[in-house]
Amino acid sequence: MIALLLASAAVAFPEEKQSTPEERAIAYLAREVPRWSAKNKCYSCHNNGVAARALYSANRLKFAVPEKALEDTSRWLARPADWAHNGGEGPFNDKVLSRIQFATSLVDAIDAGLVEDRQALERAAKLVAEDQTKDGYWQIGAEGALGSPATLGNPLATVLARRTLHQADPKGYRERISATDRWLRQVSVKTVLDAAAVALGLEDAKDEDARSQRERCLALIRKGEAKDGGWGPYVTSPPEPFDTAVAQLALTHMPYSRETRDMLTRGRAYLISAQQEDGSWKESTRPSGGDSYAQRVATTGWALQALLATIQRKSSAADRFP
Repeated sequence: MIALLLASAAVAFPEEKQSTPEERAIAYLAREVPRWSAKNKCYSCHNNGVAARALYSANRLKFAVPEKALEDTSRWLARPADWAHNGGEGPFNDKVLSRIQFATSLVDAIDAGLVEDRQALERAAKLVAEDQTKDGYWQIGAEGALGSPATLGNPLATVLARRTLHQADPKGYRERISATDRWLRQVSVKTVLDAAAVALGLEDAKDEDARSQRERCLALIRKGEAKDGGWGPYVTSPPEPFDTAVAQLALTHMPYSRETRDMLTRGRAYLISAQQEDGSWKESTRPSGGDSYAQRVATTGWALQALLATIQRKSSAADRFP
């Protein structure tokens, strides 16, 4: 299904010299990912979910990721039975969200070879499947709420949950996956973020419903792009790192063309220009401009995933568009 964090986009970009944006982001996250559980005695969707996922992807792509940065997270992810008691229980703990976040991180830990227990993934998928609605999607928070780097929103959460079920047992979860596929083709997309998430979930599906929905999503993404690259959550919003990252990931899964290549190039340039000196990105909050450590770490995780997905790849379709 979705190689969400390692999208095999064929896009050529100039090589960054010395310390690359990816290396700076990895260094930042390698410090922050283990820090949260050590300090707060709990595991979180932002550090051990999104941010760890980006490090697993970097590891799989042969970037230098310190071993200790992921040791604690890997041990935690391999114990899905403990996820309900992560040390952060309280009124703001969302069981559905945490299951999706940890399960998605576990998928990438297995892909990276840092967790070997496939039975852990089977147990995680069972937990995720329990929360699917009868319409085929996963609901996070209030219906229609705009997603954020850590809380995702319904479309992005659904895409990640589908990936977990497919990776764990595509035959066993066939009916649930089919229900999600129907929902992705029919859901009304009104924001750039949701359009990007749905397009990501559709991948390269070739049926007419998927193609039509993908075109609707691309139209919103096209309309929402800022003059110099980047996207916000709505077509009228200024660019934000998180929304840009999800749009980038979606574009890497769309049929390749000059248009998508150019949007990817501009989006990558925006992300690089917005990276802070410590390797992080300013958090994308709802509403914009807030101050949140959790969203900053999660935003950085998404931005790194997008950069990894748009790294130059030789023998690519990009060569056809000089």
